[in-house]
Amino acid sequence: MTILRYILVGLEVVLLFNLLIGVHELGHFLAAKWRGLKVERFAIWFGKPIWKKNIGGVEYALGWIPAGGYVSLPQMASMEAIEGKVDAEKPAEPLPPVSPLDKIIVAFAGPLFSFMLACVFAVVVWQVGKPSVESDNSTTVGWIDPTGPAAKAGLLPGDEIISVDDHPVHHFAATSADSVTWRIVTSTGPNIAIRYLRDGKEATVFAVPYHAPTKWYERRALRKILITSAAKADIALIATNSPAALAGLKPGDEIIALNGVKIYSPFAIDSAQEAMSNSVITPLTLTVRRGNEQFDKTLLPVKPLQPKDSFPLLGITAWQGDTNTTLLYPSPAEQLEQSAGQIFNTFGALFSKSEIGVQQLGGAVMIIRVYSNLFQDEDGWRRVLWFSVILNVNLALLNLLPLPVLDGGHITLSLIEWIRRRPVHAKILEKIQTGFAALLITFMIYIAFFDTGDWLRSAHADREVPIVFSPQAINVDPGQARLPDATK
Repeated sequence: MTILRYILVGLEVVLLFNLLIGVHELGHFLAAKWRGLKVERFAIWFGKPIWKKNIGGVEYALGWIPAGGYVSLPQMASMEAIEGKVDAEKPAEPLPPVSPLDKIIVAFAGPLFSFMLACVFAVVVWQVGKPSVESDNSTTVGWIDPTGPAAKAGLLPGDEIISVDDHPVHHFAATSADSVTWRIVTSTGPNIAIRYLRDGKEATVFAVPYHAPTKWYERRALRKILITSAAKADIALIATNSPAALAGLKPGDEIIALNGVKIYSPFAIDSAQEAMSNSVITPLTLTVRRGNEQFDKTLLPVKPLQPKDSFPLLGITAWQGDTNTTLLYPSPAEQLEQSAGQIFNTFGALFSKSEIGVQQLGGAVMIIRVYSNLFQDEDGWRRVLWFSVILNVNLALLNLLPLPVLDGGHITLSLIEWIRRRPVHAKILEKIQTGFAALLITFMIYIAFFDTGDWLRSAHADREVPIVFSPQAINVDPGQARLPDATK
């Protein structure tokens, strides 16, 4: 990707992220104006303003911490711990108190506007469509780590998973509660019951979950059984002078079998190459489908000149992935229901006996990362719209939690004031707000630490390292690689 493309993607992400924040805060702002409350500042992002301008008695500001926004309302609970003090041109005059109902309306308006924006995005998705690939709606196992829990339990590539711990599953990735991945990470027992279909017959195995080792600065690993979803092994790129190139393989070829055994994922080939890193290098026979043709090619993996620490490779440097994309047109109600379901399932897991904790939650950095990845996709703008539905519903519901600092906390305090017929004492309220503000800031920094670490490690892992093979690596007859004498 060119530098200009990175800049454009960055601008797109910032603009959309600020749209979500701005609409939420606009709800508070308009409701406050409607109910006659004093508005001191309308801010996007937190922290000391890097830009501000006073218009009509309201200070509009842009902070330096990209984690949200706020509307400063002195007649409601003090939020100086997050908002800071507003520069006043003249001494502030005492403001009349506002009714609990006015406070409730102003606090509720933010989540309401976020939900309304979600509805707008949902209607757009309903019209333009949501991209979906075949693997999204498949539970077929593509590859299994030969030393992992699933392999030890008896699962095989090609098995179709029906249920996990008696919960029916219809997807593989963790986009919903009926996915294989979600049911595995939220399982609680010492063994995970996997019911599957193989050759028309149903059976059940019990896998002991695996936890990958992590360092102190990494998120704690969740349960895995070391399997991947099924995907076609379509070649995208081949390195020059590599065994694959010299054997005549081409981008677009599909590998359907390895050493005579049908494969369900490119990981099968990658794993076979990696397995030779500390053992004898042996030839691999690939069954190739090219258009209406089908043929075998026998190749001997070789170590490339670079990277020097690489294991023996065939030279297939990239796979195409699932390109069978269709457009779905879910109704707005269906989208909103699914989005709300995700946040409820997440909170259900947080307060259950599962291993999911607050450490696994994502914050502003994660949101920016997801948007960045989606914008880089060819059909990413449709996925951006769909993710925006989910995000705005989550933003609305999370802000309604009855915790001080959040909108739900303001509503709760206003209801208490309504019942008691007098507000909570100002000093007590200030201490509560300041305490929770400090907790919120600490929590955001905590989550941002892990989000940033994940992003940096992922970027390092995905960094394109040129794979260079020696021109003398293999001698080739027309159409078929000739193996060294030692392997004949």
